[in-house]
Amino acid sequence: MTPDEITQALTQRFGDRVQILPPDAWQVETEDFRLLVLLSEDLSWLRLLIPIAPQPQAEPFMAQILAANFDDTQEVRYAFYQAVLWGVFQSDRSTLTLASFQAAIERLLALKAENLDRFFNDLIDGQIRQIIQAAKLQGQTLDETLQTLQRFYAEGVMGELSMSADSRQNTLAAWQRQLERLWPEVEV
Repeated sequence: MTPDEITQALTQRFGDRVQILPPDAWQVETEDFRLLVLLSEDLSWLRLLIPIAPQPQAEPFMAQILAANFDDTQEVRYAFYQAVLWGVFQSDRSTLTLASFQAAIERLLALKAENLDRFFNDLIDGQIRQIIQAAKLQGQTLDETLQTLQRFYAEGVMGELSMSADSRQNTLAAWQRQLERLWPEVEV
């Protein structure tokens, strides 16, 4: 792709939100994201970058982020730079096609939209699976495990004693949904 083709593709996709910084940079800024398109000094490599989250927020999920790079992100990657978790795509500009360029942009926008939610949810699922495994090893049923959780919340072992009845009920309903969803998947 030539720089002119990059400009044309970005303008077609994002309209007047494209800022051109000739000869080697473009920026698209909206209320939801900031996409940077940079060419190397010799103009042979293209890099697309989108900030995902501040590094301190992302660090607890480092293992999941690295696993996602290996298993899920396809042509894009997560990377840390200047205390920010970025979504990154790199390509030799001479072999880059319009379809690959557009696919990389879509994948980066999806990473941005997902933010850290996926990693947080995976972490929570892992912890719930551990609870289910412990309950099953003790011979508890799903109903007995839910009763134990209800008792823990009522006694203030989990949650807070000052928790309202509605809040406690909503929390326990969320526990029930997650336990029912994951219970059949956990084997001991």
